[in-house]
Amino acid sequence: MTQPTHSEAHGGRLGSRLNWLRAAVLGANDGIVSTAGLVVGVAGATDDASALLTAGLAGLLAGSLSMAAGEYVSVSTQRDSEKAALALEKRELREQPEAELEELTQLLEERGLSRDVALEAAVQLTERDALRAHARVELGIDPDELANPWHAAWASFLAFTAGALLPLLAIVLPPADWRLGVTVVCVLAALVLTGWSSARLGAAGPRRAVLRNVVGGALAMGVTYAVGALLGAAGV
Repeated sequence: MTQPTHSEAHGGRLGSRLNWLRAAVLGANDGIVSTAGLVVGVAGATDDASALLTAGLAGLLAGSLSMAAGEYVSVSTQRDSEKAALALEKRELREQPEAELEELTQLLEERGLSRDVALEAAVQLTERDALRAHARVELGIDPDELANPWHAAWASFLAFTAGALLPLLAIVLPPADWRLGVTVVCVLAALVLTGWSSARLGAAGPRRAVLRNVVGGALAMGVTYAVGALLGAAGV
């Protein structure tokens, strides 16, 4: 007999991987849009390749380092909070084991178990690993997978850099007459891809996500180019 199959994936590890992948896509998207806006704005003022390269590299480094630092600080704060919550839970389990068992039982009841089943489950989970049980059920934390600030920082740095390289190369490699057109086409194509990817990772329809992404990127490039052209015409 053929065993039934289920295509839906489960588990915290898969959810964590999807979150990291979604963050990488969004980081690359930020790199594309911010760097494209910068180099297109400079292109509106000058067609000097060295100026475009300097501006693009400065934007790439500033953006990637800023993203990495921001992620490190944010995830470090999250990790500190998780560790503090686990420490508090460990102390409560040591000082008030009966109250903690009752709390776990009530939490399992709130998830749909009957009182007797919830109590039996709470007892078994407590005997196996009380801290892990409370961490997962009460706090929503996996003690084995606390947030890692260095992983987050490197992921953000690399994702932003990968995205920023596209408009940077597109603006400096082609001949002067082709630079702007090649950059716009490459950026919009990349935004279609990142918009579609982020929507699919979130199990949402891609049409609106792609449209928002493309319109936002096109608007950013249009505004910065207009400002650069005005400044260039004014001799600034």
